[in-house]
Amino acid sequence: MPKHHETRRLPYTPEQMFDLVADVARYPEFLPWVSAIRIRSNTDTQMVADMIVGFKGLRETFTSKVDKQKPERVHVDYLDGPLKYLRNDWVFRPEGTGCAVDFTVDFAFKNRVFEMLAGQVFGVALRKMIGAFEERAAALYGSTPGASGGSAADGSSNSSAHNAA
Repeated sequence: MPKHHETRRLPYTPEQMFDLVADVARYPEFLPWVSAIRIRSNTDTQMVADMIVGFKGLRETFTSKVDKQKPERVHVDYLDGPLKYLRNDWVFRPEGTGCAVDFTVDFAFKNRVFEMLAGQVFGVALRKMIGAFEERAAALYGSTPGASGGSAADGSSNSSAHNAA
């Protein structure tokens, strides 16, 4: 399955980006394909949540544990659902007047058919989801990210996608 890592430089503080990413309950308001969230437990440092995702008639529920280290990091571990595993990390570092956001996701489906389908649309879906977080940040914090293809405050963006065979 695909594995993806990228760094974005954004005109928001690490605290702002942490708050946006850690506010899982609001994901259905802006993330494509997320139709519902159920928070099972939530503290300042940890959350367990169910995410219901729908795409082209398929509907799946994922349960994850979210470890929160404000304002530096959000780490997601998969607990239950249609995946073999899922690891997702967000790291927020101050940089100039904004921050650098390191984003990594690595997952694999249990079902080979889902895995093949996901592999075909992974890049497009990932760009849509990352774009949704950037648009949400602009809506919440009143600043428009740079328009040079990335969303970086300085117009730069580093990204790489890898197929983990």
